[in-house]
Amino acid sequence: MAALNIKKGSTSHSAYELRDPNSQVAESHTLAVLVDNEAGVLARVIGLFSGRGYNIDSLTVAEVDHLGHRSRITVVTRGTPAVIEQIKAQLGRIVPVHEVHDLTVEGRAVERELALFKVVATGEKRIESLRLAEIFRANVVDSTLESFVFEITGAPEMIDEFADLMRPLGLADVARTGVAALSRGV
Repeated sequence: MAALNIKKGSTSHSAYELRDPNSQVAESHTLAVLVDNEAGVLARVIGLFSGRGYNIDSLTVAEVDHLGHRSRITVVTRGTPAVIEQIKAQLGRIVPVHEVHDLTVEGRAVERELALFKVVATGEKRIESLRLAEIFRANVVDSTLESFVFEITGAPEMIDEFADLMRPLGLADVARTGVAALSRGV
């Protein structure tokens, strides 16, 4: 059995989490970008993606430092490891960008998303939608005789599962915030 060729100090994580930078397999990555909160910054960041043909799976932006006027942009995108490295390097060269973190490779991260689901149902389907909402810890935020609006917060995969289960019960509309993420630990 051949020894692993790992550069000393290259990672503090398990060898199972190492990624081949020469791989041609597209991976999903969550990037956290700290920027100045000023007009046009988001357009410049998004322009970097669209100008090079990179897709954005999820995008959230909010001011996180009111005194320092800084915002955090969380972007979920897909690409080969080489493409992701190129995106991070190009983001780092934009002037109002202060930090770029790839939460996918820097260690474990907490990712959450908020979603609203409108389910139009009566009879047994209505009762089943309430049962599923309880299992997924979704809250009823609006109710009529024919419909519910559920609010759910969780990992994007869990929200996808909830949507898949609600579809046959009368899922009529969905609104999602996009991923908010932070690295775990210190």
